[in-house]
Amino acid sequence: MTKPTTSIKPSSNLSSSSHFTLRSLSKLHPPVWTTPPTNKLSLKLLCSSQNSQSTIPPPNQNPTLISILRSIPDWADSIKEKGMRRSKPLYDHENWVQHRSSLRHIRHLLSSLSSRVILSLVPPVITFTSVAVFVAGYNSAVSMGWLPEFLPLLRASSLPYQLTAPALALLLVFRTEASYSRFEEGRKAWTKVIAGTDDFARQVIAIVGSSSETSLKKALLQYIIAFPVSLKCHLIHGSDIGRELQSLLEVDDLAVVLSSKHRPRCIIEFISQSLQLLNLEESKRNLLESKISCFHEGIGVCEQLMGIPIPLSYTRLTSRFLVLWHLTLPIILWDDCNWIVVPATFVSAASLFCIEEVGVLIEEPFPMLALDELCKRAHANIQEAITSEKLIRARLNARRKKSPSPSNEHSPNGWPSS
Repeated sequence: MTKPTTSIKPSSNLSSSSHFTLRSLSKLHPPVWTTPPTNKLSLKLLCSSQNSQSTIPPPNQNPTLISILRSIPDWADSIKEKGMRRSKPLYDHENWVQHRSSLRHIRHLLSSLSSRVILSLVPPVITFTSVAVFVAGYNSAVSMGWLPEFLPLLRASSLPYQLTAPALALLLVFRTEASYSRFEEGRKAWTKVIAGTDDFARQVIAIVGSSSETSLKKALLQYIIAFPVSLKCHLIHGSDIGRELQSLLEVDDLAVVLSSKHRPRCIIEFISQSLQLLNLEESKRNLLESKISCFHEGIGVCEQLMGIPIPLSYTRLTSRFLVLWHLTLPIILWDDCNWIVVPATFVSAASLFCIEEVGVLIEEPFPMLALDELCKRAHANIQEAITSEKLIRARLNARRKKSPSPSNEHSPNGWPSS
């Protein structure tokens, strides 16, 4: 009895062929119904993530009123500090001719918008002019009945201002005069430093003449030239002493100077040690060492001017007096000027605060002096003296050889020698 295998084979063959067909079709044509759920899910996740990110505000994108108001003084201060760091020129004949020209008033007026003094006054002048506009608008609204009747007019007698105006004038004059005296003291101190540098270098060139000490003499002159540059960098904020001394000192010496806390005194120590190594007579060495005293004196005067300002109580009193004066000025002038208090307050604030600003600027004298040009001129003078030393000495020796010897020599007692 045989099994019906023939009926089973077609079924097995059919199942295998159908299975192969489905796999091949699934590879060639992926099913379409599987993609939409994933796309919908990813779209939902993306939308939810965007919504969650949009609900969290990014930091520091919405500027507040305080930051906007703060940006104006910061802008004015940046202009002022940029002008303080600008190198000042030394005047020559052409500069003096332009300085006393009859067209200087027009030139100064046209350059007002580029003046750092005037631009630094933008915050206080805008503030007090805005206060004047507010007072004038408030008084006008009260006078026209736009505000309740119980609100008073902002007005007062001008007698207090007439009594205190001389006091404010004296405060401004004394403040500016004290600042200018500090400026003059700083100028005199630097005049002594530059003159002492030239004199010291001249003495070294004249006294140290041995050929065996040429390298030490050259190094000593480099230290002398480097001293005013180091003092300038010590006094002016933001100076790059490494860049300015790299052409004057050797690498090892510059590293020692940069590692010290007080760079000018470190260079003075280099000068002192170099003088001790020179083979000189004691009197000549003492003469050269006495020239270092002008360097110490210059450091002392300059550091005193930097560390001790005009008494702060005087500066604060002047500032407070000016602020209170201009805050109440529209109230005082309302009865006589009405809306003219706005330009009157603007002119008064611009004028008086400008005088006070000039006093503050020259109180620190060193950024106002042409220290860069003074150091460059001292360097050029010393280099010229070094270059012309041999030429001048050779010409003098040749002239001495050409001069005729005296025909009649006399003895010390006045009788002619035999």
